[in-house]
Amino acid sequence: MIFCLGQEKRYLIVGENSMSKGIVYLIGAGPGDPDLLTVKASKILKKSEVVVYDRLVPKSLLKMIPNEVEKIYVGKSNGLHIKSQKEIQQILIDKAKSGKKVVRLKGGDPFLFGRGGEEMEDLVRAGIIFEVVPGVTSALAVPAYAGIPVTHRRYASSLAIVTGHEDLSKKQIQVKWRNLAKAVDTIVVLMGIGMLKLIASELILGGRPPQTEVAVVEWGTTKRQKCFEGTLENIYNIVRMNNVKPPTVVVIGEVVKLRSTLNWFRGGKYYR
Repeated sequence: MIFCLGQEKRYLIVGENSMSKGIVYLIGAGPGDPDLLTVKASKILKKSEVVVYDRLVPKSLLKMIPNEVEKIYVGKSNGLHIKSQKEIQQILIDKAKSGKKVVRLKGGDPFLFGRGGEEMEDLVRAGIIFEVVPGVTSALAVPAYAGIPVTHRRYASSLAIVTGHEDLSKKQIQVKWRNLAKAVDTIVVLMGIGMLKLIASELILGGRPPQTEVAVVEWGTTKRQKCFEGTLENIYNIVRMNNVKPPTVVVIGEVVKLRSTLNWFRGGKYYR
């Protein structure tokens, strides 16, 4: 049975484990600039009792959380997981069942390659009330801070947002890069720096011209932002020579050429 609770439309699946008075708020922290946190997210953080947060959540954003709030770091990076995904989900369930107002704070938007859907599925199974607060995704904000509109009337009427974070040991990658090569005008790749050489090669084999413009933005929307520009045939060498590390957003397509005119953000650096 499903009940809709009040005007805020929070949903509770009623069952034998649904007696908890706690709630979990799944919140997107945005792409890095703490000022891009939504007003709603800010209000919820200030009244929270527990905050379970990821690696890319800005430190300045964490400072706005009251000192008495319990903060639990569960960040992940390549080869280093403070907590497993199963452990993270159990923390959310246990804290909510103890009657707490719990915030699950993720970088960007939690439903875009953020495993937010998986975590909410576990809450449903456990009978926990939850609410989702979308965040500003890096897929759109980072190109914007680099002076790159992902769509443009003259250059791009279609857009694909793709994860580049796949296990290289797999027998077959899930993203059909060759099929994607000519299917859309602009391709934005999140978490793709480790597979950049393969991605560029596959797109060329799929028919995308080797001279297609590419931008790689490191630490986008922050004072550490750097932008590296090249083409499909040379971008891997450019980022390798400059030792570019995550977090990055890769933008592929003609819209990248607009950066020279539209670059407005003065907090970062540009390399070509």
